[in-house]
Amino acid sequence: QVQLVESGGGSVQAGGSLRLSCAASGTTSHIYSMAWFRQATGKEREGVATIYRDGGNLRIADYVQGRFTISQDNAKNTVYLQMNSLTPEDTAMYYCAARVGGLAVWYASLQGRTYNTWGQGTQVSVSS
Repeated sequence: QVQLVESGGGSVQAGGSLRLSCAASGTTSHIYSMAWFRQATGKEREGVATIYRDGGNLRIADYVQGRFTISQDNAKNTVYLQMNSLTPEDTAMYYCAARVGGLAVWYASLQGRTYNTWGQGTQVSVSS
């Protein structure tokens, strides 16, 4: 089993930055991809970024392209989401997700159904 724990959320003013962390524990050798999703109150969950653990292929959603980046430290089993130039529209609960097991391929997916392990989330609030 794999467990994911997010951290780094908080409250910032528009234009500010935050870096979210997602630490994985357990059978981490079976993790092939990790991703960040977010869900604002009253809205559907949306994918933000994903990264392939073996090789570092990554994909950033168009709506945060140029402001958000995803990176990883495999030695620490941790994935990061660097968020810059934050706007109130970025306010949401941010979730880390992992695709554990299955085929060792890069799906570049920002669809929630691709991932089978989820963290509890960390809240990001951006004020104007």
